[in-house]
Amino acid sequence: MGKYFVQNFGCRATQADGAALEAMLAARGLEPAGERAAADLVVLNTCTVTASADEDARHAIRRVHRENPAARILVTGCSAQRAPQDLAALPGVEWVVGNSHKTQIPDIVHLDSQLATSVPCHGAIHVGDVFAQREFLSAPVEDAAGDRTRPNLKIQDGCNNRCSFCVIPFVRGPSRSAPAEQVIGQVRSLARRYREIVLSGINLGRWGREPGSAMRLAGLLRRLLSETEVERLRLSSVEPMDLSDELLGLMAESPRIAKHVHAPLQTGSDRILRRMHRKYRPRHYADRILKARALMGHAAIGADVMVGFPGESGSDFEENRRFIEGLPFTYLHVFTYSERPGTPAAAEPDSVPMPLRKERNRALRELAAAKNRAFRESMIGRTLSAVTLHEPLTALTDNYLKVELSHPREPNLLLDLRIGSLTESGLREAP
Repeated sequence: MGKYFVQNFGCRATQADGAALEAMLAARGLEPAGERAAADLVVLNTCTVTASADEDARHAIRRVHRENPAARILVTGCSAQRAPQDLAALPGVEWVVGNSHKTQIPDIVHLDSQLATSVPCHGAIHVGDVFAQREFLSAPVEDAAGDRTRPNLKIQDGCNNRCSFCVIPFVRGPSRSAPAEQVIGQVRSLARRYREIVLSGINLGRWGREPGSAMRLAGLLRRLLSETEVERLRLSSVEPMDLSDELLGLMAESPRIAKHVHAPLQTGSDRILRRMHRKYRPRHYADRILKARALMGHAAIGADVMVGFPGESGSDFEENRRFIEGLPFTYLHVFTYSERPGTPAAAEPDSVPMPLRKERNRALRELAAAKNRAFRESMIGRTLSAVTLHEPLTALTDNYLKVELSHPREPNLLLDLRIGSLTESGLREAP
């Protein structure tokens, strides 16, 4: 088995896992293949957050087997942890390896005899208790979706929450943090090559919350600012209850932390939040968002929002819409509820018809588009800090807006850009 190809599906955490797998396979003497068709081993690192994510994985398996029938296919990731038998039954699949055994993939593909007798498995399936997982698998992602100027560094994995709609804790395991010294070393190394680094996790705000740990995310950020030369750190999604005054204050006071807050909301309906088993009420969420806006007047403020949760009535949705309308969001990620087998929400009898889910999704997307346009209009005439992207004539501002450059620049530069006008979905630099 000479060449490997790793294809990742889903979130930043999966991308980070895939980067670590590539490094481990290379360390065992395998060579990267430029494309799936040229690989002897194809690793499909799957997502299972929605039904369509599962279907994407199955479609990819069939396509790999059709295009490269000689390839040995290994399916891993969240879908592999959740439904290994289903995936193992697909033609061409030689191994299914759950997140519980992902760190052992190099041994599994080399058919290590000691591993074969010690790992509980059934045939080609290597899946165990993910809640016993304590290892932390991660490597910097330096080319995610073609973005080669803003590496993503996963510093936290797993989740201890039990939201009624979410399968992720059952496929990712308990919350666990990368050691502070490891994070500092990785950021120090990346900062020699990149202007901006994105810190991510399944539940990023829980970094450092393990028993016996005294440092929290804000403390880690202070160490990164004092012990590395990183020019800009950007936080990915942080749950609202983890947006402490200390963390928001540090984000506001440091010019080296991007003015960008992304806090999952799911819904502004108090009744539906309770049914979702979320750990905050709308008033708590609003307090954190308004605090962020008061401290950072021009920050990007985004949220994940779900429509069509079981039992969501017209009045629940309207309560949600009004709540969103009243807060200073600059963008939204709007999701239509997708039933996940085995979750409490999937067993609820009062499902919302799919056409109504799609109609509510459209309504919130229109609201988000209007808020985003108003935010972009307020940036005209201002000078914003931005990092130039690998994408030609494009930069990304501190407050998460794409800017069309007036003339070409090299990628991976940190610049001050004066904003002249709007584009269809972003901004344009003044000539």
